[in-house]
Amino acid sequence: MNNKLEKKENNIEKSFFSIFISTFTTIFIAELGDKTQIATLMLSAESGKPIIVFIGSSLALISSSVVGVLIGKWLSKKISPSKFSLFTGALMIIISIFLAYDTFHNYL
Repeated sequence: MNNKLEKKENNIEKSFFSIFISTFTTIFIAELGDKTQIATLMLSAESGKPIIVFIGSSLALISSSVVGVLIGKWLSKKISPSKFSLFTGALMIIISIFLAYDTFHNYL
């Protein structure tokens, strides 16, 4: 009985760390060099108050992440995972096409 409990705790722990590490890595890589990081860099340089800029930008990222998590939780109850993957993939393609068009349109 004790062995089953240990296995269950190990699975829960692995799943927690697996989800945590994949989330951290994905968001960290996605945020590197994006407009938010550039804006934070500029605000820190302008104000000369890096700690205040860090706190403000951290709270902003946490707030926007909470919105994403809550919407994701709500959507997971309404849409199947396969339909959600299809929808998000299509949305990413549409956004990419729009951005490519906008970029090339400005150079022509």
